[in-house]
Amino acid sequence: MTIPMTPETRIPPAGLSRVLLYSHDTFGLGHIRRSRTLANAITAAHKKTTALILTGSPVAGRFTFPERVDHIRLPGVTKMTDGTYMSETLGMDIDATTTLRSGLIKATVQHFSPDLVIVDKEPTGFRGELMPSLEWLKAHKPNTQIVLGLRDVLDDPDLLSKEWARKGAIEATEKFYDELWIYGLKSIYNPTSGLALSDEAKRKMHWTGYLRRENLDEPVPAGEPYVLITPGGGGDGAAMVDQVLSAYEQDPNLSPSALLVYGPFLTGDTRAVFENRVAKLNGRVKTVGFDSHMETLMSGAIGVVAMGGYNTFCEILSFDKPAVIFPRTVPRLEQYIRAKRAEDLGLMRMIHSERDGSGPDAMINAIRKLPDQKPPSFIQINGLLDGLDVVTQRTSYLLGKSSLLANK
Repeated sequence: MTIPMTPETRIPPAGLSRVLLYSHDTFGLGHIRRSRTLANAITAAHKKTTALILTGSPVAGRFTFPERVDHIRLPGVTKMTDGTYMSETLGMDIDATTTLRSGLIKATVQHFSPDLVIVDKEPTGFRGELMPSLEWLKAHKPNTQIVLGLRDVLDDPDLLSKEWARKGAIEATEKFYDELWIYGLKSIYNPTSGLALSDEAKRKMHWTGYLRRENLDEPVPAGEPYVLITPGGGGDGAAMVDQVLSAYEQDPNLSPSALLVYGPFLTGDTRAVFENRVAKLNGRVKTVGFDSHMETLMSGAIGVVAMGGYNTFCEILSFDKPAVIFPRTVPRLEQYIRAKRAEDLGLMRMIHSERDGSGPDAMINAIRKLPDQKPPSFIQINGLLDGLDVVTQRTSYLLGKSSLLANK
């Protein structure tokens, strides 16, 4: 007779470890791309480990995942211009959608029975959806190690402090998380500087360095030299794309030529208008809608113009490309803070409309100078790209700790 196993009694096969990565993904590509990078590195370094990514990204299925990495797509939500959210496709209000997502997360936690959980950025999850799972783990699987992973910059410290207070994020961090991994360097920026974390929580912090990217998928594109133009996911990239196209329109001799990757969220009428403008530039700007292998395009470029989200920043550092950052300033100051620190350190340049003007001249000048601009490696910073090495080391430690606790 087969005895059914409840979630409380389910035990992974001997010697096999399970890592669950939670990525709320309400906007853009950043969270799913970071979670995928972490899962790939962890499973490559630990041959007896599997990784499962919980994500709300609508484009998760367009990425490839290696052996022993899989993903579950949560019902998507869309962030409106006023900062509120709505269900992406289900016709449900946001409260009902959050309840559905929360139940799916908890069921996954119970049945997957992870030894290690890595939460991206949001200690309580989207609108608190992660809390029932964290409470369940605390009560029924206390050997599971839980990590909060934070990017190098979150937001302006005062704004972040108010946001975390509103969400109960400080209390959740103190109560549930065994470690905090910060995917950057304290010498560059401390994203927690405005947070009232206890000394105990601060002792749990591990500064990893940035997450190195590699081009392992395809050969570098052959052909004429090009500047890569990337607004990341593209959902808020129209202003940067407009300024780049204006630069090529105003200066018919502007070179190098450009390869513009719109991103999956720059669509509809806005993209159609851009395509009409591109068609009049006689091939000096080529376009791609979306490419899941941005590493390949980045490695083949002679320079980069980008908005400066975390993943793009890591790619610029990893492939050592001269870069110009055109950061957004709403709804968060994250990109501006990152770009300003990078410029201050000499890693790359920034175009900011309040300082450099909103016309195309600043972009023309920046593109012209890119081939002669110093790459990031011109500035030597110890541990700058050690992030994945530190992550895999901490993973080894925490999986070992989880195993010891489970066997007590």
